[in-house]
Amino acid sequence: MYCSGCGQALILGQPACPQCGRPVAPVVPPVPGMQFELENYAGKVRALSIVWFVFAGLSMLSGFIGLGFVHAIFLNHFGNWGHGGWPNGDDGPPAWLGQLIFHAVWVAVLMRTVLALLVGWGLHERSQWGRILAIVASFLSLLKFPFGTALGIWTLVSLMGYRNATLYEQLSWNPQGVPLPSPQAGPSGPIPSGR
Repeated sequence: MYCSGCGQALILGQPACPQCGRPVAPVVPPVPGMQFELENYAGKVRALSIVWFVFAGLSMLSGFIGLGFVHAIFLNHFGNWGHGGWPNGDDGPPAWLGQLIFHAVWVAVLMRTVLALLVGWGLHERSQWGRILAIVASFLSLLKFPFGTALGIWTLVSLMGYRNATLYEQLSWNPQGVPLPSPQAGPSGPIPSGR
């Protein structure tokens, strides 16, 4: 330790600098349990990223099933159980309109799946863009009841707020979960006690 006023070397535990008389700032002990809280939060973010990957897979699967069902109805694979004529005896909308809607829905399913995969990857890597993208995607997934709504609420609760933002920022600086050195440790280990 050195005096902040004159640069004189100080012995740990001295109340004031012997040269200039400036009081020595007390050493702030590390926050108890902070490493435990970081590890706990890292586990929550890891679980959240896994659930986003699962949500991406379920989105793709439900898209395949739903679009396959709609395609089968439009091609009249269900016989009389499909669709009949239009009420006014008209042939209905042109065939190209159905194909356009089918492709637009398919693109929307793919975009939702890619977004969920990106969110899962960003949270897995603990990057800042992953957190922001997860918050945006969680607002969008609130509309997909019930699983998307639950996932959106869990994501917002886990990532928003000052405390969670601070914990996530510390995780993004330390992505592998390596224990951070204590503030009392110098470059070559703990500060000597002066004995």
